[in-house]
Amino acid sequence: MSNRNSHQNKQAARERLRAERERQAKKDRTRRQLTVGGAVVAILAIAGGIGYGVSQMNGGGDASKKWKAAAEEKKLVKPAHTTGPQGTTVVIGDQKAKNTLHVYEDMRCPICAEFEQYTGSTVAKDIKDGTFKAQYTMGTFLDDKEGMIGAGSKNALSALGAALNVSPDAFLEYKSALFSAKNHPQQETDDAFASDQKLIEIAQQVKALKGNKSFEKAVTNGTYDRWALAMSKAFNDTKDVTGTPTFKLNGKILTVTVQGQQQPPITPEQFNSAVRQNLKK
Repeated sequence: MSNRNSHQNKQAARERLRAERERQAKKDRTRRQLTVGGAVVAILAIAGGIGYGVSQMNGGGDASKKWKAAAEEKKLVKPAHTTGPQGTTVVIGDQKAKNTLHVYEDMRCPICAEFEQYTGSTVAKDIKDGTFKAQYTMGTFLDDKEGMIGAGSKNALSALGAALNVSPDAFLEYKSALFSAKNHPQQETDDAFASDQKLIEIAQQVKALKGNKSFEKAVTNGTYDRWALAMSKAFNDTKDVTGTPTFKLNGKILTVTVQGQQQPPITPEQFNSAVRQNLKK
């Protein structure tokens, strides 16, 4: 073996070791989050309640207020593949499926991102296999949470409406891309999704949206901004949902017990166990 090859092998080994350490560090971070997941989610739930009350009084920060005021001036346009008076009922999958998973998320929610990164593919497979159909109700309360004020949740939700207008699959794939480790803001205070250009850039990772001028026009024109407000209201009106993520199977909120505390299922193992226990036969 030449010295050059020996050097290359050592370098490759160091790279593998570094990559393994990074993977382990991420696992450790996630394990710490899941271990205290009940506390984390409880904090988010409490913050959501406080944020909702405060926003009712002062309308949130300037960015949120300006976005909302502009959206209220627009005509309500309901995306295709929705039902209900304001198009806020979004159900994806086999409509004849006996079971319905109801998913409640906020696009700026870091725990939602963790769930989607670890368990999103499991949900997608269950939808495809007919284990359940999935209904999505998206909130935007984190735009008005103290320390996270902005408009990213509402703007990303409007863009999701544009994706849903293309197809249900585009909606799911775009939501997955937004929540991915590559694209989701690393800091809670990062309001990256308030940028239309950022949302369009991420959309290039979705086959049905790549170069889709109709989708891009809907994002830049805010075609579904008013719809995003209607969807957000539908979330706020669901009184037994106080934080994100929340999952209901056939109307029952799914939880797992971690160190004596109830929390939403985050890992595939937790999610599969909770689903199996509550499926209609």
